[in-house]
Amino acid sequence: MKTILRIITNKIFVVGVIVIAELSILLAIVWNLSLNYATIYGILVALSVLLIVYVINRNDNPYYRLAWTIIILAVPPIGAVSYLVFGGKQVPKKLREKISDAYPKDEYIHKNHQCLVDHLNEDAGQWSRLVNYIVNSSQYPIYENTKSTYLESGEVKFEHLQEELKKAEKFIFLEYFIIKDGLMWQTTLEILREKVKQGVEVRLIYDDWGCAMFTDLKAQCDEAGIEAVAFNPLVARLAIQMNNRDHRKIVVIDGRVGFVGGINLADEYINIGSKYGHWKDTAVMIEGEAVHSLTLMFLQFYRYYTDKVDNPNDYRYEFDDATLGHDFVLPFADAPTDSTDLGLGVHLSLISSARKYIYIQTPYLIVGYEVIEALKMAARSGVDVRIILPHIPDKKIVNQVTKSNYNELIKSGVRIFEYEPGFVHSKTMVVDDEICLVGTTNMDYRSYYLHFECSILFLDPKMVEACYKDSMDTIENKSIEITQEDCDKTPYLVNLFRSFANIFSGLM
Repeated sequence: MKTILRIITNKIFVVGVIVIAELSILLAIVWNLSLNYATIYGILVALSVLLIVYVINRNDNPYYRLAWTIIILAVPPIGAVSYLVFGGKQVPKKLREKISDAYPKDEYIHKNHQCLVDHLNEDAGQWSRLVNYIVNSSQYPIYENTKSTYLESGEVKFEHLQEELKKAEKFIFLEYFIIKDGLMWQTTLEILREKVKQGVEVRLIYDDWGCAMFTDLKAQCDEAGIEAVAFNPLVARLAIQMNNRDHRKIVVIDGRVGFVGGINLADEYINIGSKYGHWKDTAVMIEGEAVHSLTLMFLQFYRYYTDKVDNPNDYRYEFDDATLGHDFVLPFADAPTDSTDLGLGVHLSLISSARKYIYIQTPYLIVGYEVIEALKMAARSGVDVRIILPHIPDKKIVNQVTKSNYNELIKSGVRIFEYEPGFVHSKTMVVDDEICLVGTTNMDYRSYYLHFECSILFLDPKMVEACYKDSMDTIENKSIEITQEDCDKTPYLVNLFRSFANIFSGLM
């Protein structure tokens, strides 16, 4: 009874019921008008035709266009209205302007950036195009003088996080998609409470959708003296921007140390109470000048929701010159507020630039034609392409869409592995012993087009080796390879369902 009461009083449930009711009323009005008034029906049909022309000609994901075209054609009046309400992906102008223009570009690009790019061209010129693409698209620069640590599990990240939080002297910034009450959060909260008592400034940005089940989060933060802000608060109205979530996981401590990766503040990420077997996830810890980009990412969002204008240089840590390393590190953010699908572009560039191998860890493979073709082309060109996916999925329909891509990829030489003990939530790519990517961006439509994301690109031999070893250990010791024979054994009705679901993958 308590469980049912908790669900029906939950914010997501209440908002969802109201939104469904609003949509139902709107569609009922449209349907009744179209049945009783021939003129209105004719106008709606004409609108549907115009929308189909518009949708087909958009520079957009083909699966997204196909799904909406089918919906509009199936029920012209209702489909057309549904598209007008939910079909657009561009976030509101006010949100775009305030987030995109939070700080001028010269706050992002440090004075030594061009010198580092010139050095990169000399040392690893084959990756300079990718670096320039990221810098020109995101305005975040490349750094040296940064020490990086690969964290191969949630448990390892949690240990490092506790240790570094206890060292904080000036400020702690945390930004998470999901926070759940439990051991991980309460342990972190206790450290943060003590730090506030010591005079350390502690701020938290949490996604209102991802944390909606944690109804006491804001109250616990207020009691501890933590300045907590909800990102994109859920409201009961028909609004496409409700899809734009803060999927980032960032921690910044004194501007000295930063964390990024797939690991949220919830117990399943440290394998306590996971419903999906063993939870495999990764993160990275960086110490050095590159942390300042993470600080800027956080302050950008915090300024939007509080109108508090901070000077980013007040939160910059002064490091000794070049004492932490000479390898290249590039943190960057991706947002639906601009015209560049940066996460998708980076993934495509890494796949197409691989010459020997590319190993990928991702929880989902909900991708469009361009990614599938890039993976197939790489494999057919002799590149060793391996993708690690969950054996125990968290979302069954999404997993069926992921599996719908297996047959075509395997036939082209891509090797698919499923993490047998449970669920993979890692988002990593490692290429040719030269470069690796660790971040929050899934290989799916939502991460590519709708969510705010962040990642770090490493041209750092130690990080690349660590990412490679983690991938190989997962492949060789903890995964089962999916073969063509396995695909051929799939029942006809399952393949039929996957094919149907795949049509609407652009909406997942």
